[in-house]
Amino acid sequence: MKLLSIQVGLPRTQGQDEAPDPMDRTWTSGIHKETIAGPVAVSLTGLAGDGQADLKNHGGPDKAINAYPADHFAVWKTELGLSFSAGAFGENFTTCDLVETEVCVGDTFRIGGLVVQITQPRQPCWKLARKWRLKDFAARVEQTGRTGWYFRVLETGSVGAPADFILLDRQHPEWTVAAANEVMFRRKTDWEAALALAACPALSASWQASLTLRAQTRTLASDEKRLGGNHP
Repeated sequence: MKLLSIQVGLPRTQGQDEAPDPMDRTWTSGIHKETIAGPVAVSLTGLAGDGQADLKNHGGPDKAINAYPADHFAVWKTELGLSFSAGAFGENFTTCDLVETEVCVGDTFRIGGLVVQITQPRQPCWKLARKWRLKDFAARVEQTGRTGWYFRVLETGSVGAPADFILLDRQHPEWTVAAANEVMFRRKTDWEAALALAACPALSASWQASLTLRAQTRTLASDEKRLGGNHP
């Protein structure tokens, strides 16, 4: 896998409150990134000069770096008629030569002065759709599995582009990013798979919690149904 380019950007507000088209109304996001040559310093929580508006759902150590494969740009152009380039998906790292079926949760790489580890697929939100003015774009990304992924930073340092990712460790080959996407977005009633993925120690804490809650909620509902409802 190669790093083609690096993007950073701080949250900014755009639009007008009273715009007739909802797509033109005021919103704040860090999804708009600018390509930088580097080298850029990277901490445990992300790249210098980068930030997120919604810190509840974005950013933090488990989502320090957002990566997206440029390998997908051509098929998106075929499907949507839009030309995508580095930073199109709000990613920090635009990569090539490996995609979701070929990398795994927990894969650890050295790149430049960093050591990074894949933590989860990217779970796109409405802001990606807003950026491209495509109401169903986030859903399309989930359905196709062309999501990209997040890295946590195990060793801080700096990195510039272009650069090569050197695979240091692969402890969970059963959990490709594509397989994790399948469990989270498609196999929503496969409780055993949810618990199995949640048990992966390299998985982000937020996905572990979400998948565990999904399975526990189903178990409680099944027990209640078996017992004929709540009885004293």
